[in-house]
Amino acid sequence: MGRILTEKDVEAAVLGGSVYAAGGGGWADHGRMLGYAAVSIGKPELVPVEELDENDWIATAAAIGAPASTTPWEMRGVDYIKAVQLLEDALGEKLTGLMVGQNGKSSTLNGWLPSAVLGLKVIDAVGDVRAHPTGDMGSIGLAGSPEPMIQTAVGGNRAENRYIELVTRGATARVSPILRTASDMSGGFIASCRNPVRAGYVRRHAALGGISLALTLGEAIIAAQARGPSAVIDAIVRTTGGAILAQGPISRKAVTYTSEAFDVGTVTLETGDVLHVMNEYMAVDDAHGTRRATFPDVITTLSARGEPLSVGQLAEGMEVFVLHVPKSVIPLSSSVLDPAVYPHVEKTMGIELARYALSEEG
Repeated sequence: MGRILTEKDVEAAVLGGSVYAAGGGGWADHGRMLGYAAVSIGKPELVPVEELDENDWIATAAAIGAPASTTPWEMRGVDYIKAVQLLEDALGEKLTGLMVGQNGKSSTLNGWLPSAVLGLKVIDAVGDVRAHPTGDMGSIGLAGSPEPMIQTAVGGNRAENRYIELVTRGATARVSPILRTASDMSGGFIASCRNPVRAGYVRRHAALGGISLALTLGEAIIAAQARGPSAVIDAIVRTTGGAILAQGPISRKAVTYTSEAFDVGTVTLETGDVLHVMNEYMAVDDAHGTRRATFPDVITTLSARGEPLSVGQLAEGMEVFVLHVPKSVIPLSSSVLDPAVYPHVEKTMGIELARYALSEEG
């Protein structure tokens, strides 16, 4: 059964999404802006994909870029709506619903506003339960597809004349980098609607129930807040089915922003544990170089207050807890199990991921 998303769901989505943001996933305030606008302007409805007709069209509402970086990004709610309208115009048919490519501080709510305004459903499915650096990782198995797909991007810093509207068609792997370049040119963060597919395809390939997971986690965090920070951390660990992998002060942060709109580098704890970053935390090695966690596992840093911290918020000397949720306890989409999505990320980061990510263990 579907549920109407209301004002109380906005903070739950932001808080739960912030944990699944895995160090990335946008801005919490941006998520609140999208959520409150959606629930005040209409009645966005969260529905399982099973309730749709097999042939209904679903597209992915997304935000592209690395907004943790010090870039002049500007993205308005109307940009998400315009991106959907441009995609429907290009498709020549109406969409029934919107899913998102990943959970995150704002990305969990990316579909709410355009759905509320345009009368679409918010589909309870995600391209990946956690946030990830490339569109391909949330593309539900389309990364290696030769089929031409439609992708749109809208947004940019108006004062600097960086506003862009873009409609592209082509194989996903060919057009995704174009949208990332547009994001960089627009100021580092841009709204997108992309990859319209039938509901039957989403049911077979997406991580189903991913929005509900974020909402349930957010509700648990809210319920624990009055009991203090340790209760919040306990609630996060218990609700996600994860564990605290490491904790301690940050001894070194070496992360740089690239022209591809990625934040890439490492964060090292005084324990010697190393978090490997490409917008999000993609892997953790211990002091001896032994791999302890790898995407699509959820890897998140929490402050001593139990607040999920993005990579951009981290500074040397800060005390952090590293949450690890193994991939075995979360729904996985076909895109995180697709070998084609890993080489670009491995090359950018200079570490192995696929060998661990695609193994049965964990």
